[in-house]
Amino acid sequence: MATAPGGARQGSLRRTLSFRDLVVYGLLFIAPMAPVGIFGTLDAKAHGAVALVYAVATAAMAFTAFSYAQMVRVAPQAGSVYTYARVGLGESAGFVAGWMAMLDYLLIPAVAYLFSGIAMHALVPAVPQWWWTAVAVVVTTGLNLWGVRTAAAVGFVVLALEIAVLLVFVVCAVFTLSERGATRGWLTPLTGDGGLTTGAVFTAVSVAVLSFLGFDAIASFAEESAGGSAKVARAVLLCLAVAGVLFVAQTYLAALLAPMSPAELAADPAKQGPAFYDTVDAATGTWLHDLVAASKALGAAFAALAGQAAAGRLLFAMARDRRLPGALAKVDRGSGVPRVALLGAAAVTLVTAVWAARRDDGLDRLVSVVDVGALVAFGLLHLSVIGWFALRRRGGRVRPVRHVVAPLLGLAVVVAVVVRASWVAQVVGGAWCGLGLLLLVTRKR
Repeated sequence: MATAPGGARQGSLRRTLSFRDLVVYGLLFIAPMAPVGIFGTLDAKAHGAVALVYAVATAAMAFTAFSYAQMVRVAPQAGSVYTYARVGLGESAGFVAGWMAMLDYLLIPAVAYLFSGIAMHALVPAVPQWWWTAVAVVVTTGLNLWGVRTAAAVGFVVLALEIAVLLVFVVCAVFTLSERGATRGWLTPLTGDGGLTTGAVFTAVSVAVLSFLGFDAIASFAEESAGGSAKVARAVLLCLAVAGVLFVAQTYLAALLAPMSPAELAADPAKQGPAFYDTVDAATGTWLHDLVAASKALGAAFAALAGQAAAGRLLFAMARDRRLPGALAKVDRGSGVPRVALLGAAAVTLVTAVWAARRDDGLDRLVSVVDVGALVAFGLLHLSVIGWFALRRRGGRVRPVRHVVAPLLGLAVVVAVVVRASWVAQVVGGAWCGLGLLLLVTRKR
């Protein structure tokens, strides 16, 4: 296998993924209707300007997508941000980036599986929530082990169904608005419903950017892209753009139809979680509510499929570079996937998701910690761009805006979100980082 920055490689993955497959994996991981669960929270925090919040969040995350697009051309290998930090900042920074991303890649699928179990339990209460969660893990793991193309093909069907449900909601919302009119002013999803401040918008943006976590998983499949690194870079940018448009459109319509005002939601936090479903019920009836719930159940399971696949590639890449046990670097000859790494990732997510599914506070505990790892890894990604292009000058002529200003702005967004994260997330993230640094020092000695 030809080497890229970062040294020789002892194993390789098959280049079988098309441009469409890459976009499918990214959108599956994000989920087209990701705002459903946090719509009410954002509506309350942003005084009704929830569509504006997602527009700003899309622009903020564009800096991260741009950094990914630059670094995937430098090092088109499995491992994503681990590989980029390794070549841009050095071996130690690469290990830290991979270690922090591992927290995200192992726990986000667990959250998605739990969401699927919760939704299915709501539709079929006779079956325990943890059982649905375990079934989702087993089915999607089987697809991942079958092969990356098979998983992408099934994922494409699921993604098409999710988008179809979203389009049904859009059509019903437009029809209802034309028949009954809006419950709020037509511009309030963009301007707010009184009392809107810049601080309120950015507080809400710090929550909304978490809806986009997952588009970066596309970079994990760079080594399996049949079109090379250029197509991976375009897929990352396109995935973010498509997700941004879908998020802004659905939250704009939902805000116009919401039966409760932002002030009422702020005064009654218990109503924030089901706010989107309450809006659907008020506008069209329970049939669409059930359709959206079923779509979320299926979509969450396949979001976890994409996340599990990305986690497997991260473990594979770190093991191949002898940062993790070598058994994780084995590639199955039949399917061409890192089978041991995938099974390892599946085992962690299965235990975590089932544990959370059996606890009343399991979802809150998981959600509070899953994002810090990704955000720290994003920060190291931006520093990698500066390190490779501006400091080490390995990418030819330095372009200040592209190689310094843009990644610094992306780093500022990441820092702002981490600062506004819950103290639990900060403590867990700090403890995980500390453990990684201890392992790094131990290995060096």
